[in-house]
Amino acid sequence: MSTETDRSLHFIEEIIEHDLATKGEGWKVHTRFPPEPNGYLHIGHAKAICLNFGIANQYGGLTNLRFDDTNPVTEDTEYVESIKRDIRWLGFDWEDREYYASDYFETLYQYAIKLIKKGLAYVDDSTPDEIAEMKGVPTLPGKESPYRDRSIEENLELFEGMRAGKFEDGSKVLRAKIDMSSPNMHMRDPVIYRIKSEPHHRTGDKWVIYPMYDFAHGQSDSIEEITYSLCTLEFENHRPLYDWLIEALEIFPSRQIEFARLNVSYMITSKRKLLRLVEEGHVAGWDDPRMPTIAGLRRRGFTPASLRNFSDKVGIAKRDNLIELSLLEFCVREDLNKIASRVMVVLDPIKVVIENYPELKYEDLPAENNPEDPDAGSRMLPFGRELYIERADFMADPPKKYFRLGPDRNVRLKHAYIIHCHDFMTDEEGKVTEVRCTYFPDSKSGEDTSGVKAKGTLHWVSIPHAVSAEIRHYDTLFTEPEPTSHEDKDFLEFLNPDSMEIVSNAALEPSLLDTEGIQHFQFLRQGYYVSDPDSTPQSLIFNRVVGLRDSWSKKMQKGKK
Repeated sequence: MSTETDRSLHFIEEIIEHDLATKGEGWKVHTRFPPEPNGYLHIGHAKAICLNFGIANQYGGLTNLRFDDTNPVTEDTEYVESIKRDIRWLGFDWEDREYYASDYFETLYQYAIKLIKKGLAYVDDSTPDEIAEMKGVPTLPGKESPYRDRSIEENLELFEGMRAGKFEDGSKVLRAKIDMSSPNMHMRDPVIYRIKSEPHHRTGDKWVIYPMYDFAHGQSDSIEEITYSLCTLEFENHRPLYDWLIEALEIFPSRQIEFARLNVSYMITSKRKLLRLVEEGHVAGWDDPRMPTIAGLRRRGFTPASLRNFSDKVGIAKRDNLIELSLLEFCVREDLNKIASRVMVVLDPIKVVIENYPELKYEDLPAENNPEDPDAGSRMLPFGRELYIERADFMADPPKKYFRLGPDRNVRLKHAYIIHCHDFMTDEEGKVTEVRCTYFPDSKSGEDTSGVKAKGTLHWVSIPHAVSAEIRHYDTLFTEPEPTSHEDKDFLEFLNPDSMEIVSNAALEPSLLDTEGIQHFQFLRQGYYVSDPDSTPQSLIFNRVVGLRDSWSKKMQKGKK
């Protein structure tokens, strides 16, 4: 039975609960995740992974990983390895149940022979355009192929010839014989085998005919005795064919159930379009942090827990809808708040000189690593006479409710002292170049006996100890929430020219020199950041994951006005 939960059951859980109650003790929950290895997985796949593996875990069942590798032209072992890496990163394990549709090519071929022998499949010499024309439109019956009534013996001979490589690519196909008048176009004698003289990434040159996805998918489910074949809604019209093939072949009755695909604002989840972004150089690769791929989200700094939580919050529905990007960012912000170390980084530095602090003196001040984690410990920050603060944290003529630094104003430096500004310097253009302050020696954080008040608290970095790095700030890849919804426009017209900004003059506290591997940080008052895989101690690189607060709600409301 299902585990206890605070939410009501979604419709797939209701189906499973009913089956478990009515089909007896031998019934099991067995799902599969069946990606085609023709690209990197994206955020929509993350939802499908969480559903398939999660629901099997929930009911004590099993999940297979099966690569539906039936098109040798578009598939590659690079994609296979990336898919396995992404699933493991999300926290799921298929154990020893790794399968490939290509494992079943001989069995699928024999299934096709069985259909021919039952008079339910025939070899067609028509061209793709002729087949499409014969199928017609859903509102009118199609026309039967002139090759539809070939004898069983002739079809067997021709199909065996197709396998033997006797015919050119595209010259013949094998079609299921179903109903050319069906309102469902997938039932109008669909093509189930085609000739494709291309080497396969696993079977090499052994095969020159390959099953179509609709033929291989359901039969592979049946071979593996998958009880719940969970698909997104675009496969709903394929289900009658899925069921017809299983019934005609008299094999294990796997059941297909459709759920709404995941659509997130400002993202696209078409692998064909994502491939175009990569191949045309609009992004730096499949793992570009602006991409909605799992590899891109991982490099951006999204965590497995945040994606699993996002999938759970989105839920399982029967109708497609658009999920706001703000929900995804909320989930990653919620997770990083618990695990990210707090550090101080000044992105746009302005120099501060504390005139009454000794010139050659430095002291180490304690700073907690994460107030949300009592076991996170603390670190020491070097403090001295010359510091950097954010340029935006100083105004020469501040308004009344400005609580940062300005002439004749006090602020507290985080983990340090209260300082008072009494002067500043500018260049020839009037730009502030230096701020002159004094500090209150008795105002040290945690030991303050000065009685001095300060309304604002600023982050800072000691100038002699500052570390430089490349900081990459990312915005959405597209300017439109639904860039593929405009039928009269190419989605590339909505590419955001400001989707990446590089900050090269940032000043970081020296503890960040010890960053190894992928680590998450909260840059105080800035946002959440992650070290980039290409980052080294000699050349530090950090990517912004998400801001500290939700900025999308205001942006969306502004866009609606």
